[in-house]
Amino acid sequence: MKIKDGTVNNNSKALLSVNNLKTYFYIDRKAVKAVDGIDFNINRNEILGIVGESGSGKSVTALSILRLLPSAPSCIISGKVYYNNGNLLGLNEKQMQRIRGAEISMIFQEPATSLNPVLTIGKQIAESIQFHQKINKEETSKKVLEMLNLVKIPDPYRRIKEYPHEMSGGMKQRVMIAMALSCNPSLLIADEPTTALDVVTQKQILYLIKELQMKLGTSVIFITHNFGVIAKIADRVMVMYAGKILEQASVKDIFQRPGHPYTLSLLKSIPRLDVSKRGRLKAIPGSLPDPMDKIEGCLFHPRCEFATDICRIKNPEPIKTGNQQYVRCWMYYKKEEVYFKNTIKRY
Repeated sequence: MKIKDGTVNNNSKALLSVNNLKTYFYIDRKAVKAVDGIDFNINRNEILGIVGESGSGKSVTALSILRLLPSAPSCIISGKVYYNNGNLLGLNEKQMQRIRGAEISMIFQEPATSLNPVLTIGKQIAESIQFHQKINKEETSKKVLEMLNLVKIPDPYRRIKEYPHEMSGGMKQRVMIAMALSCNPSLLIADEPTTALDVVTQKQILYLIKELQMKLGTSVIFITHNFGVIAKIADRVMVMYAGKILEQASVKDIFQRPGHPYTLSLLKSIPRLDVSKRGRLKAIPGSLPDPMDKIEGCLFHPRCEFATDICRIKNPEPIKTGNQQYVRCWMYYKKEEVYFKNTIKRY
């Protein structure tokens, strides 16, 4: 991540590094800055949570990494995505096809629309295995059954012949996880995989992803708008807002000493059982800025209770505030930092 002196914080353990990624959508000759110059790493055997409101740029970040966005109206303006010492943005489509599903896989938000309704789930998992591993039908069938067992789908011999409409939402999501892990990828991107599920099934899917990540040693980028989910599954957190990263920190630091006013506001809006007589939950005033509008200064300043004059004029660079914590906020450059830290302690 870019820090105050403009250098890049490269981690030797990083499996994937994103540098200055910008993805814009062009509508009526205007640029919608969905992702606007972000930098981050995902380490080996790590779960990185990406959290933020809808429209923050979380899913576009994931789709940009795998280059799954349509060529029009989207355009990756600049940046590099390093994976295994190679830049994914510099590869041709044939080279990317060998990486998608085999080395980097993705679980999408809605399994019902991601699965083909006219093919059995066994055939859909088998297609991915045969494309990347080039094994015969007998070995493929064994692999499919192995994956269904791995994601704890009961009676896999029967389920392998079923169509998506014959399965519940939770079972469909397990099928998506089995498909994503079928080729033993190094990186799994999970884009809000529990959004369309009930609370009980959400918990089961979260535990399943965590268990498989520990068992297989796969790195995971987990995208969500729910800090409760982040607390259960992630090792490190990246908070996004209007296409930019406002804060990066370990899960422990995020919950014990949130650094950015936006992070603090998100946490204050979560119901908590450990705080008595808390009163009504605090909502964040206003809404995300229109990505077509040009905003002077910090993107969050129109909604920030700590905003000062400089916040309305100039956008701050991220600054290191802890061992693994980086915050994009003027509070850490000014005397008001003391006041803000005292407010965080009261939280």
